[in-house]
Amino acid sequence: MIIKGTACAGASRLNTHLTRTDTNERAEVIDIRGVVADDLSGALHEMEAVAAGARTTKPFYHGSINTRADERLTDEQRMHAIDRLEAALGLTGQARVVVIHEKEGREHCHIVWSRIDLDRMAAISDSNNYRKHEEVARSLEREFGHERVQGALVEREGKDRPERTPSHREMLQSERTGISTEQAKELMTGIWQSSKNGKEFQAALEEKGWMLARGDRRDFVAIDPHGGVHSIARRVKGTKAADVRQRFDDLDPKTLRSVAEAKQVQRERYGGQEKQATKQRVSEARPPRQASGQARGPKVAKGSFRLRPSPVKVADALFSALMGEKPAPKPKEADKAPHVQEAAQPSQRRQELMRQLSREIPSETERDAEIERDRGRERDRG
Repeated sequence: MIIKGTACAGASRLNTHLTRTDTNERAEVIDIRGVVADDLSGALHEMEAVAAGARTTKPFYHGSINTRADERLTDEQRMHAIDRLEAALGLTGQARVVVIHEKEGREHCHIVWSRIDLDRMAAISDSNNYRKHEEVARSLEREFGHERVQGALVEREGKDRPERTPSHREMLQSERTGISTEQAKELMTGIWQSSKNGKEFQAALEEKGWMLARGDRRDFVAIDPHGGVHSIARRVKGTKAADVRQRFDDLDPKTLRSVAEAKQVQRERYGGQEKQATKQRVSEARPPRQASGQARGPKVAKGSFRLRPSPVKVADALFSALMGEKPAPKPKEADKAPHVQEAAQPSQRRQELMRQLSREIPSETERDAEIERDRGRERDRG
């Protein structure tokens, strides 16, 4: 079992990644907890909105639990594993969403938690998270009878440190750019072996459409044509950061572009080509236009927006959350029996509370009338 995870930001980006069906045969949301929204996008954006009052740029913790193809988890085992990981990371009770991906017959699940402690309005620490991942994974392997995976930090037992696997961030970057870590390693290892110094490495890298840049945390990084950032030491097999510094001693990092500047150059170089390719794919996927005279659907006014839930439904959902009630599943209308339809109506206590709430909040007409009365009293006093 392999568990990975990192603190991150970007509700829209996470929603896009979790709902991808081009790289996954199945993407299924199985749990949404601690939010009013009942859909993935709404839940992630709600967590992000809550974090606006906290001093953090990374309001989410995105984790994944991966097992071998022949070691599928049952529903009970999966939720048990998620709860164990949640407790180890100090995220018990936090709002979360759980999504299952299936690819080539192998299942893995993604969990996104809100890191915001609502009592303190501060982010929950993610320190020592790699060790916590491995501790939970080794424990669950023994509990479920799964084959043991050799980790880098826990239960080494004198064994050599395994070769580093791509981090969660690197896997997401690979999906976004289409360049895997193995492809980047093959490219840069080949250039490293054929070059003698930093300037030769830089020239050969640029011939391939890549750029050498000044890293934010490292001396040297490579920027691929799609804007992905790659550590030279991690992409060249058999080298360390000290080896890279020694080989590149003829280069002054200050003379290189920063990561942000290099990304901008790559966008200007290849952005137009990517836009044209995307436009071509969309054009090919678009259904042919209907011939004149054929029946067409109703026109939608230009600039119109998709209808949103009514204020009554939104208020009702918010009230349910405040009362600690869980939203009921949404059965099809045709499947609803009369007694089920009656049970779906708000309880008498709830109706009374809603009526009291509506009486306490004056309507727009009542507010206007009160303003006019106040003005009349002021004129009388004057």
